[in-house]
Amino acid sequence: MQMLKVQSRAIHARGGFTLIEVMIVLAIVLALGSIVAVAVLSRRDDANLDLTKTDMTRLDQGLKWFYFEYNRYPTDEEGLAVLWSSETLDPELDASSWKSQLEAPLDKDRWGFEWMYMQQRDEDPTKYALWSVGPDGEDGTEDDLKAWSDDESDGFGFDDMPAPSGG
Repeated sequence: MQMLKVQSRAIHARGGFTLIEVMIVLAIVLALGSIVAVAVLSRRDDANLDLTKTDMTRLDQGLKWFYFEYNRYPTDEEGLAVLWSSETLDPELDASSWKSQLEAPLDKDRWGFEWMYMQQRDEDPTKYALWSVGPDGEDGTEDDLKAWSDDESDGFGFDDMPAPSGG
């Protein structure tokens, strides 16, 4: 009978977790959570890069349609906004013949920065430069995404060409 009481107390005393056991479980959960968070955040960065390239391709298509309509690319003053709004259209042109080249405004990249656009690359009006300053928001750094029309390439692509000089 006494043996039964001792076993009963031992089982009864072991009813909860010790502080050490709880701390170990928390440490494991935090370690796993940080591993998952790093993986998810790196995928988010990759997704932003891919989406920015897709947005640049959409802008390129809008620029090509604008060129088709007006036989020129938008001026620096008109900027990319002329692709979705006639407000910046050159006043010398007939605004009634203006057509939206993009369904929705695409005025900022995936990091919330304005697109960089320049009509006359190398003083040639049949070329343009389009780029994103990238996640750091600084122009001319290695994370910039650059794309522009160029007869020497396949027409439009992402490459390692330096950002055009000038404004």
